[in-house]
Amino acid sequence: MKTLCRDCFWTGPAAVTRCPACASPRIVTHDELDHLTLAHMDCDAFYASVEKRDRPELRDLPVIVGGGVRGVVTTCCYIARMSGVRSAMPMFKARALCPQAVIIKPDFAKYQAESRRIMALVRDLTPLVQPLSLDEAWIDLSGTERLHQAPAAVTLARLQARIEAEIGLTVSIGLAPNKFLAKIASELDKPRGFSVLGAEAPARLADRPVRILPGVGPVLAASLEREGYRLVGDLARADPKALAQRFGGQGLSLHRLARGEDARLVNPAEGRKTISAETTFNQDHADSATLEDQLWPLCEKVARQMRKEGIAGRVATLKLRRADFQIVTRRRTLAVPTQTAKTLFQCVRELLAAEINGTAYRLIGAGLSDFATAQTGSGDFFAEAEQRALTHESAMDRLQEKFGKQAIRTGRGLKRPVD
Repeated sequence: MKTLCRDCFWTGPAAVTRCPACASPRIVTHDELDHLTLAHMDCDAFYASVEKRDRPELRDLPVIVGGGVRGVVTTCCYIARMSGVRSAMPMFKARALCPQAVIIKPDFAKYQAESRRIMALVRDLTPLVQPLSLDEAWIDLSGTERLHQAPAAVTLARLQARIEAEIGLTVSIGLAPNKFLAKIASELDKPRGFSVLGAEAPARLADRPVRILPGVGPVLAASLEREGYRLVGDLARADPKALAQRFGGQGLSLHRLARGEDARLVNPAEGRKTISAETTFNQDHADSATLEDQLWPLCEKVARQMRKEGIAGRVATLKLRRADFQIVTRRRTLAVPTQTAKTLFQCVRELLAAEINGTAYRLIGAGLSDFATAQTGSGDFFAEAEQRALTHESAMDRLQEKFGKQAIRTGRGLKRPVD
């Protein structure tokens, strides 16, 4: 099978421009189409698409999901992107680029619910699913051909159609020999795309900038470019020893990726790496008392989610964004893994104290990472303190679930936000 129709799922050995069965132009043709089994699925403008689905009157309008005048764009629809709006862009800049856009405050509870529905459909096909976030995941369909009576490409096309029909959202699929190439492929034909990368991948990627490689941020990209590695092809042709001498193990890793090589397996146990919450202020703040008051409800939100998922975090993170938009991140490993707001707040408050030097901040956030399965204390002082806090906060969870979030709150939680 070399050709697939994404509408009626016809397959055939010849390259055609329209499906001979249903006349659809949505054709996928590739020499390795019947052999590749690893895919990356990415929802198209996920948050904005959920809002448009729920409010049909927004279908043909530019939509930006984000917070406040001083916040940032969480995501935006493709109509807004035509005006230059992008995720993580400051809202004031997005409004200037697209003044006619409809601005919607994020509703993460709704997005999480839709994510669970989509991932449930994916897991109907295989247990080898590794989510990267709410709206994307790697999928390994190797060994499922007999179960689904079809090659992986056909199974993925059916999944794509089922998500659109049952949930009302579209996804893009990238099919390839490994995780890196699958993720690159899923970005080639968005939205509602289905792209394949195989043996030809190194040649297709050769003229792309090195910034497309995972782990290459602005600083590393600048270092690579100074050394003459501006394009992916430059890294692929480079001497591995020279890369290792200049960039260490990361240089060797980038050399392999540039050649289309990636040995990482789809690991369902990895899943999400961080649970966090943040807020952007309407005006900058520099004093510790005000920043702490903003930090506490974020810690409560993170801790509730940790308890809901039955996990605990070993590493606490404080995130700050200065008035000049520079981000400050501080991390600390905890004595015992936590899923309580009390422990998280104690840690990030200490991290915050070290950053109080007159600098004004426009955003603050808190998070937990390096997850472990939640366990009860075992006699250790820190574990016993964590267990006491957990008992207290879990009791509050039950009361709030039964009587509402305002039924019981901590004293610190009663303080009104400053903005």
